[in-house]
Amino acid sequence: MIKVNGVTKYFDEFRVLDDFSLNVRRGTIYGLIGPNGAGKTTIINHINGVLLPNSGTITINDEKVFENEKVKQRVLSISDDWFYYSTFTIREMAKFYKAVYPAFNVHRYESIKKIFNIDERRQIRKLSKGMKKQVAFWLSLSAMPDVLILDEPLDGLDPVMRKQVLNLVIADVADREMTVLVSSHNLRELEDICDWVGIIHKGKMILEKPLDDLKGAVHKYQLVLAEEQGTLLESMENVLHISKTGSVYNVIVRGDSTETDRQMKALMPVLCERISLTLEEVFIYELGGLGYDFKNIII
Repeated sequence: MIKVNGVTKYFDEFRVLDDFSLNVRRGTIYGLIGPNGAGKTTIINHINGVLLPNSGTITINDEKVFENEKVKQRVLSISDDWFYYSTFTIREMAKFYKAVYPAFNVHRYESIKKIFNIDERRQIRKLSKGMKKQVAFWLSLSAMPDVLILDEPLDGLDPVMRKQVLNLVIADVADREMTVLVSSHNLRELEDICDWVGIIHKGKMILEKPLDDLKGAVHKYQLVLAEEQGTLLESMENVLHISKTGSVYNVIVRGDSTETDRQMKALMPVLCERISLTLEEVFIYELGGLGYDFKNIII
């Protein structure tokens, strides 16, 4: 569905994207994560057709995006600075969307209006930040996009409305095989909705995998070991991080769980427990392997 192949982008002398590739399958929710300045918003602007790469290709349904009106009519984007005409009411903005996006569905618009319960006669500029975000989702989902691109889309929404918005998005993925690319610093929310995850660092794609595979490739163990056995941990090549509190070792290790279980039990621990990692923890330790500083993080 969305294919980014070998994209490089410079701003003056600074290389923001470095031979970057990404593959988002139809009907999936793909989470793009990375530290600040990694290039997330830049690649999103390329996929939206706003920026032209210095090299590489970007296609949606095998069609190039840049200056392609047909493709852009099927792609909607919501960011923290979502565009609207400053004098427009919600109803007027809906008429604009209907004129621009041929698939705009009036019945869908009316259905979502009942969920958000915002007076469509109000000027958008006079709404709170959270209400503006609701309007952005209201109009974008009414346009029935094939692709929905979300860049920090839930800022300003209260927890109840965040859940409501995510339910609407998930329903469209299930019902219409809509494809979603979402970038957010809230990794816990991404963990709840994403099928695939890609990690970007310094303009490069570090890895992209199904979420379950990504979480299954890194493991956390709590071990109680004799002092002499504890020193053996540091010599293991696949160990990403070790911390110690008293006689309890916390160990982050990469590899197949069967093999890492065997390695830990070979140390003859008094206690050995494998604990599931969150997406946030996987992100931290994957970047830690690239020299990203997390030495003060408590695990």
